[in-house]
Amino acid sequence: MRAGVAGAKPLRYANETCVLAYSGGLDTSVAVAWLRETLGFEVVTCTGDLGATGDLDAVQRKAIASGAKKAIVQDARDIFVRYFVWPALQAGALYEDRYPLATALGRPLLAKLLVDAARAEGARFVAHGCTGKGNDQVRFDLAVGALAPDLTVIAPMRGGMNMTRDEEIDYARRHGIPVEATKKSPYSVDENLWGRSIEAGVLEDPWGAPPRDVYQWTVDPGEAPARPREVAIVFAEGVPVALDGEALEGVTLIGRLNELAGKHGVGRIDQIENRLVGIKSREIYEAPAAVVLHQAHRALEDLVLTKDALRFKARVAQEYADLVYNGLWFSAHHQDLSAYVRSTQRFVSGEVRIRLDRGTSTVAGRRSEHSLYSTALATYGKGDAFDHRASEGFITVFGLPLRNQARTQALWGPDSEATLAIPSKNLEARRATQSRNPARGSRSAAGGCIRT
Repeated sequence: MRAGVAGAKPLRYANETCVLAYSGGLDTSVAVAWLRETLGFEVVTCTGDLGATGDLDAVQRKAIASGAKKAIVQDARDIFVRYFVWPALQAGALYEDRYPLATALGRPLLAKLLVDAARAEGARFVAHGCTGKGNDQVRFDLAVGALAPDLTVIAPMRGGMNMTRDEEIDYARRHGIPVEATKKSPYSVDENLWGRSIEAGVLEDPWGAPPRDVYQWTVDPGEAPARPREVAIVFAEGVPVALDGEALEGVTLIGRLNELAGKHGVGRIDQIENRLVGIKSREIYEAPAAVVLHQAHRALEDLVLTKDALRFKARVAQEYADLVYNGLWFSAHHQDLSAYVRSTQRFVSGEVRIRLDRGTSTVAGRRSEHSLYSTALATYGKGDAFDHRASEGFITVFGLPLRNQARTQALWGPDSEATLAIPSKNLEARRATQSRNPARGSRSAAGGCIRT
């Protein structure tokens, strides 16, 4: 019952404004009505277009139809690419070596827009539509806590609404809220220009293959064009700046590459993922541009970075990806890692060719004016400039610790581990002797032997 009706319980937050991060999907559309009906909030929605929102006017109309008193929308695509996507690409950030973090990268920006809207509206409360089992709740809560610790975060999906997806669909229909989800196809989908994530419904069975209707950006590899297609990508200090000879700004470049790679079936990821909250989930991702650009960027780094830089940066990439995935974008640790990443990109400029062929992408070529690859040193043909005689002295010095250990610790002695790993007639005879005389136990591992 609503406030003002005889005998009704006063609504807890009557006359308070809550700014809701609004995607236009099922969860947040239901949340608009629920926040008003159950808690008494006046709801203002905040939508950031990160490249897949579509018609912003339609999103505004849907928010108002769901019960919002005001709907704020903002085109944040360029901000998203320049300050979130490109830095993550430069870092080589792939969560668990596969997921290009599309949703995870979008959340800190959406949280920033949410905080800005709350300040503009004079609101003390913000809300999001994340569940208590997902990662996004952590990302929103931590980002808001870092940017505006005085704001109170409300998450209806993890406390209060407590509806299944089928119940949400019924609730939306009763309240006249237009939703696209159906009980027959109850996927949970999040999109931005860097990728598309799909979960729930039949996808929760990791044994079952994803149905065809899951994919929207990529064709089935078996139905892709028979003729492969090559794309050429130019990088300037780790940032893509041109595609197939045409200089493009980030939003356009990603959109065009999504289309090209998706047409050839490139960019599908089916992943059993370890969520921050401690559970495994089955996630389907479509990220054609992200897959190709990460591959091309790494190929260029292989050409221009030293061995030590590549190895250390790989560890930084994993740390960076975990940090983003875990919602710690607005942290000092992220700032410190970013400073290192930016330094590594000083010479990551050049061009990479990628071959797209029925669901696969392979590096076809790479070149850079900063290349550390020297044909004169690498060739086995004419023009070989490598000093072969110098290798003898190099091997002597490099192998010094090994030879010293071999002399002092009997690495290749009669009962050594190395010998025991190679069966022989003499070894079998020794084993037979020891079985008849157990008192001959082996020396300790410190002496280079093991017990047989």
